[in-house]
Amino acid sequence: MSTQTAQTTPTTATAPTATPATGTHLHDLLGPWVPHQRWYPAKGREARTEVVGRLLLPWADPEDVRVIVHVLRVTTVAGGGAGHVDIVQVPLVHRRAPRSGSDAVAALLGVLTDPDGIGWFVYDGPHDPAYVEALLALLDGQICGVALDATGEQAEHAGTAVGHHPAGVAPPEPGTPARVLRGEQSNTSIIVEPDDGSAPVIVKVFRTLHPGRNPDVEVQASLAPTGVRAVPALAGWVEGSWPVSSDPSQPLVSGDLAVASEFLAGAQDAWREATAAVVSGTDFSERARALGAATAQVHAALAEQLPSRPADDDDARRLAEGWLQRLEWALSEADVLAPRADALRARVASSGSLDAATLGTLQRVHGDYHLGQVLDVPGRGWVLLDFEGEPLRPLAERTLPDLALRDVAGMLRSFDYAARQTTVGLTEGPEAAAAREAARSWADAARAAFCEGYAAVTGADPRSAGTLLDALELDKALYEVVYEVRNRPAWVPVPLAAIDRVLAAGPAA
Repeated sequence: MSTQTAQTTPTTATAPTATPATGTHLHDLLGPWVPHQRWYPAKGREARTEVVGRLLLPWADPEDVRVIVHVLRVTTVAGGGAGHVDIVQVPLVHRRAPRSGSDAVAALLGVLTDPDGIGWFVYDGPHDPAYVEALLALLDGQICGVALDATGEQAEHAGTAVGHHPAGVAPPEPGTPARVLRGEQSNTSIIVEPDDGSAPVIVKVFRTLHPGRNPDVEVQASLAPTGVRAVPALAGWVEGSWPVSSDPSQPLVSGDLAVASEFLAGAQDAWREATAAVVSGTDFSERARALGAATAQVHAALAEQLPSRPADDDDARRLAEGWLQRLEWALSEADVLAPRADALRARVASSGSLDAATLGTLQRVHGDYHLGQVLDVPGRGWVLLDFEGEPLRPLAERTLPDLALRDVAGMLRSFDYAARQTTVGLTEGPEAAAAREAARSWADAARAAFCEGYAAVTGADPRSAGTLLDALELDKALYEVVYEVRNRPAWVPVPLAAIDRVLAAGPAA
C-alpha cells in the first residue's frame, strides 16, 4: 500500500471555503480538510498526516461510486523528536458525478483527478448514503472490506474489515434512512431509523483506532447475557486490521472500526435534566438515587462478566504515584493553585498512605463517568453510555481493572458541576450568595441520594470510604481546574470550590 503524505498542517490553517479543493493526490484534499474536523486528534498542534492504508467496501458500482475507508497516520511534530502518533479512520465516498443538496455540498472535500484524467467528487463518508449502505452491509456480513494498493488494485495481507452481529439480532438493511448525530467530538455516530417500525440503531464509527477490543464493544457484548437494562443492547460491530506505517515490513494491527447499538429514541441526557432541575429549584434526590442504583447494578454486572481481582501493594503504590504526578502537573499548568500547593501536597501525600486492603477489589469500570454519559429513557429509566473510558488514555490502560469508586467520584463531581455552573459570573451581594447556597444545597442533596441508591444495591455506602473517595474527587477536580484554565477561565471557581472543600477537611487520617 502506498503512502500519500500531506504537508505538515497546523490546525490553525484557514478553514475551507465554499470552493471545493482540487488535486491529483488525495492529500491535496485531506490537507485543508482534516484539521478542521471535530474528531481530529492533533487540534492546536502542528502535525504530519499520511495515508497508510485503504479499504474498499465493495457495495456500489465501482465505475460510478467507490466507498473507501482511508487509514491515516497523524504524527504530531515535536521539536525534531519522533512526536506522538495517532491512527485515524477516514471513510470517504468517491463519485463520478456530484450529489445535489445542501448536505452534499457541506460534505464535499473536493475533486480528485485520477491518473486517467477522470475527476472524482470526494465526500465525507458518514454524510453520504453510499457509505452508510456499505457500512450496514458490512455489519450484516453481506460484504467484507478489501485492501487496495495505490493503483486501486486489491492488495494481499494489507488490511481487512469484517462485520459481526449477535445471534438473533439483524442489523438494519442497507438503504435504511439514516442521519449523522451532531455535536460529537472524538467519534462519528450515525442514527439508522427503519421506516418499517423496527427498532432504530446508532452506529458509532471510531475515528482514532487502537489495537485490541474496543471497550464499548467488549462491555456491551459481555453484559448482554446478564439482562441488565441500564446498558444499550449490542446490535453489531466491525473489526478489522490495518497498517500503522508506510513500511510494508511492519505487521498489521487488529481492532474495532465501529459498533452498533440500540438507539434510545426520546431519551434525554442526565446533564440536561439535572441542570434544568437546578435552574427550576426542583429536588433531584429521587432521580439521583435511581441513578446510584443503576450505576451499582452495572458495576456488579461488570465485576461478574469481566476480570476483577483484589488490589495489591503495587496497585496502591501506582495509585499514589499517579496522584502525585497529576498534582505536580496541575500545579505547573494552573497558577491559581499555587497558594494551595503546600496543602495539596500534604493532602495527596496522606492519601498515598492508603494500603491494598483499603483499595479492595479492582474491576472493569466505565472510566469516564458523568451526567452526560447517561440517558433517561421513558419507561426504562437510566441507561449508561460510552464505555470507551477517557479518550486520551491508551486503550490498554482503559481496559485494566480499576476502582469502582472512580466512577462514583466522577458522578459526584458531575452533580457538583451541574449545580455550581449556574452561579458562574455572579457578582457579590445577597442574591448571589443565596444562589450559591441554593446550588450547594442542591448538589449536596443529589450527591447524598446517589450514594444512598448505590448503597441500596451493594450494601456499602461509598461515603464510608471517605479518605479514598475524597482523594479520587480531588484528583478529578485538579484535572478540571487545568481544563477550565485552558478553556473556560470563568468556570475555574467550580472545581476550585471542590478542592477547598477537601482541603478544609484536613489531611487524611
